[in-house]
Amino acid sequence: MTKSAPPPETVMPLMEHLRELRTRIVRSLLAVAVSTIVILALYDPVKNFLTRPYRDLCNERPEFKCDGSLFALGPLDGFSARMRICAYGGLVLALPVVLWQIWRFIVPALSRKEKQYAGPFIASSIVLFVVGCSLAYWTLDKALEFLITWSGTDVTQSYQITKYVSLVVLMMLAFGVGFLSPVLIVFLQLVGAVRPKTLIKQWRFAILGIFVAAAVITPSGDPFSMLALAVPLTVLYLIAVLVGWLLTRRRTSAVS
Repeated sequence: MTKSAPPPETVMPLMEHLRELRTRIVRSLLAVAVSTIVILALYDPVKNFLTRPYRDLCNERPEFKCDGSLFALGPLDGFSARMRICAYGGLVLALPVVLWQIWRFIVPALSRKEKQYAGPFIASSIVLFVVGCSLAYWTLDKALEFLITWSGTDVTQSYQITKYVSLVVLMMLAFGVGFLSPVLIVFLQLVGAVRPKTLIKQWRFAILGIFVAAAVITPSGDPFSMLALAVPLTVLYLIAVLVGWLLTRRRTSAVS
């Protein structure tokens, strides 16, 4: 018995797909542009927020010989740092719109039951990304303390603003993107790309991979930040496998 063809109204021609993709990309870029302008208008408070862990560490540890100041060693350093903060901040601020546009592009290919997961997937992605960025910010002073300690005694700490901003932004992005992995794991289980039993059986390799990935993507390279990323990701991996198993089991029960 052959499968019935999908209704004609659900089949989208290639050119229509391309136009839809262009529309979603344009809307995402506009959201990022508007968010970047907002961050640009709030640049000083955002910069002060990003540099606060460094200033607090310098105040708490006078033996580190730093005063919390950042230096521009070239005419373009200040401008470059401002643009980086605004660009990355705009991307983070526009994340809900970007995720919604991505979902709206792939939703025509999903079944009605799969479409109902749109809200939970987008909401959980935003929450996990923010939690990851917050955790990176919370561990930043520990990472700096480790790096300063390992620089040796009688070394005056004087940081270039562009390099400091790059470190902070990369750490927050690494943690934020890493915390999105549970959403991907649940999604792969729902679409049948991987089975929960397989993920459970390979849990040792998964945890090893998580710790290796945390060591690789942590920009500061300090053990505190690596553990701060790897341990929560391990817990989230187990939770994601459990959630995927419950959802696939419920869907199988509903079909039968």
